[in-house]
Order: sequence, then structure tokens, then C-alpha cells
Amino acid sequence: MAFSISDDDNSELLSEINMIPLIDVMLVLLIVFMITIPVMKHAVTVELPQANAQRQAPPPGAVRLTVESDGSYRWNDTSLTDDELSTRLQELAAQDPQPPLHLYGDRAVRYERVAQALAAAQQAGVRGIGFITEKP
Repeated sequence: MAFSISDDDNSELLSEINMIPLIDVMLVLLIVFMITIPVMKHAVTVELPQANAQRQAPPPGAVRLTVESDGSYRWNDTSLTDDELSTRLQELAAQDPQPPLHLYGDRAVRYERVAQALAAAQQAGVRGIGFITEKP
């Protein structure tokens, strides 16, 4: 919609929108929303189920298997041979619940010894094996 400033035919047209009615409408809507929103209920009622929780037995302690830099094995700070290692791993796998096996590998050891320990644990049926490292 265009408005003329004067009555002449050569006058400029004013083509601006009158913002006052728009601002009035926005203020009225703002007041309406400010009044109605606190009245509305925001919570949803949900009936939650009841649970009878019993204390569980604490998980068994983790077993530390260390591969030393010379390739020897240590089971919780006790030296082992390769045959003793497979026997201990089978005993560990037979426990219920099975405690986790934490594998500490020395930085200087050949990976072949660590892989042999992993293969023996897999053959024995150990399910939870974790590699323990240090932050640099």
C-alpha cells in the first residue's frame, strides 16, 4: 500500500509499513502468554513400578597376570611356568562368577609372550581379559 505525501501527481510515494499496530499485537500476545503459561500443568503423571532389590554379592577380585621383560609370567606376584599358567587359567575359567583377568605386559617384552598368554587364556575359556597400561 502506498501513500502520497501531497496532493500533486508528481509527489513521492511513501511505501513504509506502519509498525505501531504490529508492535501492539505482539505486546498483547506476550501478555497473554505470560499469564496463561504458569497456569498450565507441565508435569506428566506416571505410575512407576516398585522394585524389590536384593543386595548382590560383590564381584570377585581381579587376577593380575604380569608378563615380565624376560618373558616370565607372574600370577598375583607369584612366578609361574608355562604349564602352571595353563593350569591356573583353567581353574580361573571354572570359577562362577568368573573374575576378570588383568594382563600387565612389560614394554620391553616380545609381543609373542603376551600373545601366548592370550591364547592360553582363550583355550582355557577365560571371558574377561583387560589390558592394563599407564598414562605417558
